[in-house]
Amino acid sequence: MTHPTDLNVSLFERARQVIPGGVNSPVRAFAAVGGTPRFVERARGAHFWDANGQQFTDYIGSWGPMILGHGHPEVVAEVQKAVLEGFSYGAPTEREIELAEAILKLMPSMEMVRLVSSGTEAGMSALRLARGFTGRNKIIKFNGCYHGHADSLLVKAGSGLATFGASSSAGVPADVVKDTIVLEYNDLDQLEEAFAQIGGEIACVIMEPIAGNMNFVRASVDFTRRIRELTLEHGALMIYDEVMTGFRVALGGAQSLYAQQIEGFKPDITVMGKVIGGGMPMAAFGARREIMEKLSPLGPVYQAGTLSGNPIATACGLKTLELISQPGFHDALHATTARLMVGLKKEADAAGVAFSVDHQGGLFGFYFLPELPSTYTEVMKTDGKVFNRFFHGMLEHGHYFAPALYEAGFVSGAHTDADIDKTIEAAREVFRTL
Repeated sequence: MTHPTDLNVSLFERARQVIPGGVNSPVRAFAAVGGTPRFVERARGAHFWDANGQQFTDYIGSWGPMILGHGHPEVVAEVQKAVLEGFSYGAPTEREIELAEAILKLMPSMEMVRLVSSGTEAGMSALRLARGFTGRNKIIKFNGCYHGHADSLLVKAGSGLATFGASSSAGVPADVVKDTIVLEYNDLDQLEEAFAQIGGEIACVIMEPIAGNMNFVRASVDFTRRIRELTLEHGALMIYDEVMTGFRVALGGAQSLYAQQIEGFKPDITVMGKVIGGGMPMAAFGARREIMEKLSPLGPVYQAGTLSGNPIATACGLKTLELISQPGFHDALHATTARLMVGLKKEADAAGVAFSVDHQGGLFGFYFLPELPSTYTEVMKTDGKVFNRFFHGMLEHGHYFAPALYEAGFVSGAHTDADIDKTIEAAREVFRTL
């Protein structure tokens, strides 16, 4: 469309006058890929429509929660019913208990859970709880992993013990991040060195089982096993950030997949979000009872939230968990995602484009690299310019992938074989131009 007739352009110009960068979350701005973001008017199933009325196949799904697709009629019915009962009470409801019970049934590593409103809030609270439980201050996170924008977690540049106190965001005091240690993801040597030097001072290790802000990088089984062994040996806690993977890669989360390969595997604290809200603001963190009882009002670790356990969000989340718990749901979801990944890989190979893919359940990632990366350093070698051309080529054909090189993608239960086939057909044309 021409500049004067493209409503996305005029909306973006308006937005930039009143909202920093024109967006309320940075990746939406298309800063990494260039061009104008699409302003969504409505969504249904596996598609959304922008301000111009153009239809797109949606492969971000609100960055994960829309596992059933947009506007699932049974979920909508539950939300509409809840809206009529009230928006928010600031008092407990039975539905909060029901959602907590449903989560604990699916995630047996936890005995108690606390509902919150965002993944950032859940991650921040889990860290505070780990420090309060252990009486220690130092935490380990991994380069390229994202756990929300809490101050002490906005440290991801570099690797090794030399990264003490180096924040990757302005406005974070050095004193806040001085106890955050950043190691390379999947690097056993750095992990061993850190615990050998300061194992008795480490409160927790926080990790994503599949790093979704490096696109899609799995933690190796050996790496995961050794984190579990070292944290147990040194009295530290293992925090598993399943905001992105929880209930999406498998009904029991990524931890259920690793438990099949590591005998007795259970993290100490699990952080969840996205799917448990079904599209409404909802997140949670949980652990075994002795850890969770350190939280107020039972214990000294303070955490609170006016909108925690919101009655509309719990209604949405409960119905979503019920529907994805139906037999065969995740098998079908995994098969649909595999169809997309295999198809894209085949077309890239045919066009002579270096391309690698991975997926689990409804989560996927691809790289313009000949082999899948396993560390942040390897991820950074991918060809960003080629990705940007691919992204815009697919966008022109009506298929919306994440507008950033390092973001994972999402398939929902609403994506059909026809949706996938159309996407692959478009990719065939786009790959030929690369």
